[in-house]
Amino acid sequence: MTGKLYIIRHGQTDWNIEHKLQGQTDIPLSNAGRDMARKAGKNSRVNIDLCYSSPLRRALETAELYLGEDRVPIVSDERLMEMSFGIYEGMKDYFTVQDHPVTPLFQDPVHYTRLEGGESFEELYARCESFLREELLPALEEGKSVLVSGHGCMNCALMSLIRGTPLKEHWSNLTGNCVVTELTKDVQRLLKNGKEEHG
Repeated sequence: MTGKLYIIRHGQTDWNIEHKLQGQTDIPLSNAGRDMARKAGKNSRVNIDLCYSSPLRRALETAELYLGEDRVPIVSDERLMEMSFGIYEGMKDYFTVQDHPVTPLFQDPVHYTRLEGGESFEELYARCESFLREELLPALEEGKSVLVSGHGCMNCALMSLIRGTPLKEHWSNLTGNCVVTELTKDVQRLLKNGKEEHG
C-alpha cells in the first residue's frame, strides 16, 4: 500500500515581504512565518510518520513548528534546498523586471539561462529526481505518510516530476507560504506508470 505524501512551502520571511529573491541565502522565518507554521500544524488533520526538509532555516523551522510535539523524525537533505539564483539573490521586486537575466526564470522557464553563480533548471530537476527516486518513493512504497518541507521553486520542481508537468508550466505548481499540498494520488499514478513501463 502506497503511503501518503504532503508537501509544504516554508513560512513567511522578511524577504518574502520585501519581495527579495531568496534562493539559497539562509533567511530565517519572520515571527508571522512562525505563527503560520504553528497554525498550519494545529489545523492539520493528517498523521505524519517521516519528514524530509531542506536544511535552510526557513524550511527546517517550518517543519519543526508544523509538527509541534509530535515525535516525527526530520531528515535534512541538501537536495531539497531552494534553487540557487547566484549573484541575484537579494534582488528586490525580481518578478516584475523586464529584459533582465532573471526575467525568463518566471516568464519563460524553457529558455532560462543559469544566472552567474546559480543553478539551471536541469540541475535543480536532477537533484530533485535523485531525492525522489532514492528517498521519497521507497518511503512511500513502505506505506509511510511523508511530509516534505521545502521552497517555492524547488517544490514546483518536485511536484512537476511527480505530476508530469512540463517545464514551461513549472510555476503552475507554486503555492503560498505554509500551504500544504497532498500528492498521494499523483504518486500512486507515478508508481503505477513506472511498474507498467518496466513490467
